[in-house]
Amino acid sequence: MKNFYAHNIFALALAVPATIAQQQAPQPQQPAHHGVPGTFEILGKSLVNAQQMFLGSFDKVYITDRAENNPGQINGHPAWAEEWDLRNNDQRAMEIVTNSFCAGGGVMGDGTWSIVGGNQAVTYGGMTADRQDGGGPYNDLDGRNSVRLLTKSPDGNMQWTISPTAIDQRWYPTVETLEDGSMIIIGGCRTGGFVNDPGQNNPTYEFYPSRGQPVHSPVLENTLPTNLFPLTWLLPSGKLLVQSNWQTILMDYKTQNEQPLDDMPAAVRTYPASAGTIMMPLTPTNNYTATIMFCGGSNVPTDQWRAPGFNAMETPTSASCVQITPDVSGRYRDVEPLPEPRVLTSLIHLPDQTILALNGARKGTAGYGNDTWAIGQSYSDDPILTPLVYDPKATAGKQWSSDGFSPSTVPRMYHSSATLLPDGSVFISGSNPNSDWSDLPELKYPSEHRTERFFPKYYNMRRPQPKGLITQFSYGGPSFDVSLDSADLFGDVANVVGATVVIIKTGFSTHAINMGQRLLQLQSTYTGFSNNTALLHVAQLPPNPAIIAPGPAWVFVVVNGVPSVGVEVMLGSGKIETQPILPTTTLRDPSMVKAVDDDVTTSGNNGTKSSAGVRMRVGVDGIGGWLCLLPAWLVVGSAHLLGW
Repeated sequence: MKNFYAHNIFALALAVPATIAQQQAPQPQQPAHHGVPGTFEILGKSLVNAQQMFLGSFDKVYITDRAENNPGQINGHPAWAEEWDLRNNDQRAMEIVTNSFCAGGGVMGDGTWSIVGGNQAVTYGGMTADRQDGGGPYNDLDGRNSVRLLTKSPDGNMQWTISPTAIDQRWYPTVETLEDGSMIIIGGCRTGGFVNDPGQNNPTYEFYPSRGQPVHSPVLENTLPTNLFPLTWLLPSGKLLVQSNWQTILMDYKTQNEQPLDDMPAAVRTYPASAGTIMMPLTPTNNYTATIMFCGGSNVPTDQWRAPGFNAMETPTSASCVQITPDVSGRYRDVEPLPEPRVLTSLIHLPDQTILALNGARKGTAGYGNDTWAIGQSYSDDPILTPLVYDPKATAGKQWSSDGFSPSTVPRMYHSSATLLPDGSVFISGSNPNSDWSDLPELKYPSEHRTERFFPKYYNMRRPQPKGLITQFSYGGPSFDVSLDSADLFGDVANVVGATVVIIKTGFSTHAINMGQRLLQLQSTYTGFSNNTALLHVAQLPPNPAIIAPGPAWVFVVVNGVPSVGVEVMLGSGKIETQPILPTTTLRDPSMVKAVDDDVTTSGNNGTKSSAGVRMRVGVDGIGGWLCLLPAWLVVGSAHLLGW
């Protein structure tokens, strides 16, 4: 009988690699940057204001702005796009051609980043230019129809190109990546202003790559004037949650049907009320059910936004936080409020599944103008400089905390942005509540180019350096193993019990929104060894691309609340197409395996070394020698089968 099992296990060992061959990612190392946890560090000054920003690769952040008189220059005119190199803080101005003022953006399933829509060509002070085809001080073209694509140039650098496929005119549109890796582009206006109005409203949505003419949306027709940048998320059901002004709907873009849900309580959350918004972590525990959180905003009745006596400094900002789980219920529920009212708040997923809140102000709204009550031109005042962390697992009343955090010295008002970096720090830049670039000494809030990193509490901890991560994830498919050594487990194998593997899409940051941001925890189990090493047995993505859309993302292994440095990966096929769905595999049960010792020797009949560096007692004569050649997951599985 022993020979029967040995024969079949050996045959399985020979057959399996052909069916689960996966390209391994490089082992993540320790962060190259040094910082003090809980503090901000000023890195330098950007060439352009960071109205929009995204992490484009392991060491590159891309910053874009409107056409304005930025100090950075390119081709004889002010630049409004740049590449920031995280390795050395070098910057390179980029030509982006058309005016990307208040554009939307995201990344498609083939890995291409895109910025869509924008404003007309302008001259000094943001005034409409006489020509819309270039020339003037900024040499900008009308950007309202533009789809800008980040592509590689012949010299190997990344460059912005304009797609030959134009979209409808859209200023303040929202972008969300769909299950097939294409983009839906929602809403906006045609000529701009503080809020929208019937004469310029664009109450439609369309797709890129194009699927034909734009489709009318009743909710965008009925939620003037604060329907710009409608807050939108793809849900696991394949429908979209769309929140605009006070109204909320489930949109089935496939059938062009809109289902009303409860109205938003407490405050307007869309621009220019500009609440902080985020989809909560998607985990095996919540069965990958999407819950959206909205925090802050402004409690302004619909008819007051355009009223002659409107004063943004007198509008009541909100501390309210609410959540909705739209695939389950259309009702909002209150959750722990912010410690103080605020607007213009960026909410950023951290790999430990807490949420960082930073930027913004206690008073006012988004926007700028020459009103007598404005602070210079800013429609907001009283900046919030100390960040918060939201921990949904903390005790009620203590879920929001700023303990251990020092304040920034840089106000981050309207037109500022933030994004997570692969090392787990957060990159922050921008703030320009002015009609053009300005550093006049009398301005309380001038154009801000100081750029910072914020370092979460885990930043200086020794990071896990897992082995065995893969570069491309499928929807369903074979599991894989990740090995952790004693240092990764902080010298205690029990820490493997709570270890997680999380995938984060960092999103496209603009106007206190990170379009497309999402965190998903992969299902995993473990085998721990008595020499304080372990294997994580990790499932692929859930077999539903609506849970997390295809395209580039970052994978982190988190042990004892400390994340590894993120590894860039591709979710799905790497193409804009219907994604292949593969059968799922059942993970082995969690277990702790007793080891003989932690000698690296692999020969002999008494034991075999796992890939985690431990010799395991096998207890069957004659097969220990060849078991040492097998991958650790198969050794463990074989031991389980034979009852060793």
